[in-house]
Amino acid sequence: MRHVSSRPDPQRPWYRHGLVWLVIALPAASVVGGLTTLAIAITHADATVADHWYQEGKAINRSLEEERRAEFLGLWLDIDRQQGLRLHSELTLPWPEQLEITLRHPVFAERDRRLLLQHHGDGGYGPADAIPASGEWTITVMPPDGRWRLSRRVSLEASTLRIGTGAAPG
Repeated sequence: MRHVSSRPDPQRPWYRHGLVWLVIALPAASVVGGLTTLAIAITHADATVADHWYQEGKAINRSLEEERRAEFLGLWLDIDRQQGLRLHSELTLPWPEQLEITLRHPVFAERDRRLLLQHHGDGGYGPADAIPASGEWTITVMPPDGRWRLSRRVSLEASTLRIGTGAAPG
């Protein structure tokens, strides 16, 4: 006599069992997630550390000396979107023929800029339209010979800016 409960189940193929798919899906999801993370890391890589990081670290003391020299000379730079850039000094100095202006973005190194502006007479340099119109930037100003240096982090939304400690803003 056969009972209903003692009937043999027909053998199901392996892909009809849910536990098999669970065992396959978890590692497969990990592999897909890892490859996605790798693709994101490759396409959006961070800027690398400068190759000369040790020399740049040693140069900090030298740059502080250059900033102290600019303070001693009473130098400051006014950036006015309408009138351009004008270098001022509390002492009578010959103006450098060129100014090197470095704009460093605080986050994206690929947005950094280096400008070489020509002297137009009476401390004026230009053109001012080479400077970005907005954003947070660290601006560094120095002559090509590097005798002095002005540096300041600024927001370029303002229409006029003053870099340097030679005089109080006017």
